[in-house]
Amino acid sequence: MADRTPAATLVLGATGISGAAVARASRAVGSEVWGVSRRTPHQEGVQHVPADLLDDGSVQAALSPLRPDTVHITTWVRRPTEAENIEVNSAIVRRALDAVGPGGSVRHVALMTGLKHYLGPFEAYAQGAVPDTPFHEDEPRLDAPNFYYAQEDALFEAAARYGFTWSVHRSHTVIGHAVGNAMNMALTIAVAASIARETDRPLVFPGSQQQWNGLTDVTDADVLGEQMVWAASTPAAADQAFNVVNGDVFRWRWMWPRIADWFGVAWEGWDGQDRPFEQQMAGAAQQWSAIAERHGLAEADVDRLASWWHSDSDLGRPMEVVTDMARSRAAGFTVHRSSWDSFTAQFERYRRERLIP
Repeated sequence: MADRTPAATLVLGATGISGAAVARASRAVGSEVWGVSRRTPHQEGVQHVPADLLDDGSVQAALSPLRPDTVHITTWVRRPTEAENIEVNSAIVRRALDAVGPGGSVRHVALMTGLKHYLGPFEAYAQGAVPDTPFHEDEPRLDAPNFYYAQEDALFEAAARYGFTWSVHRSHTVIGHAVGNAMNMALTIAVAASIARETDRPLVFPGSQQQWNGLTDVTDADVLGEQMVWAASTPAAADQAFNVVNGDVFRWRWMWPRIADWFGVAWEGWDGQDRPFEQQMAGAAQQWSAIAERHGLAEADVDRLASWWHSDSDLGRPMEVVTDMARSRAAGFTVHRSSWDSFTAQFERYRRERLIP
């Protein structure tokens, strides 16, 4: 069977870093794109489908009339406990697919998850026994509750019920563009560097010794979007899970000084103790408000831009984290990016859009 272009694509979470990238990649191959979100996205060529994915009635009313060829699920909701994460996020998958599945048009569903598949949930993140790196897709599930597993199970059940193929896409830290996103390391670092420059202090690495010295990788949002679209149109990718990262590796002790130099600030690396952003940025709200007023920035609320807790979680891991890409390479996905270019391209865009000075 030859590769094919999806005629109509439904993207859940279209306003997020990943969903916006999937929408761009889908438009690039000629698909009609419907974007599901509560707020109206400013995305050229995306037809907005307003829906509250936490509400059965809202989802049925919005999605059941649609006849998409492919569905991309890139959204999730964080709750205080993993039990709540499991309940809410598996229900999002089940609710959406039970709305569009009975129409009979869906041929493929792609689900974005991440490396917590290998590292464990927020409550036990990178604790206990985890697989050796690089992470491979055929590692057995950890013996711990995990909402990624619950999302996968909901996907598998719907695929069996409605007769579509599926793919799962396990990204690392996603480098992209979105305001108000809970997991945005590039913008978080850009805000921290901008505060450092404006207050004449160094950009201090917030993570662990292992992350400072060890190898790591990241996922450009556009690489993720292209892989999800590729899987939806490639028979060899059907019913498989894929890791998705840029394809290069780096050490933060190499990357951090370069980022600091890009912003024109001094830097400090790991110096014997972890110095997380949440401690460093205790007064960031007031500082950013003043910086935004001084420079005429588009967003004065630092919490809409920086996710200190998430960057601390990623950069504070007590291990190096690298990801194997052999499975998708063997199936024909060869897209790659320079991680340095991923960061700097976003920094430049943030400045163009007046998110940072």
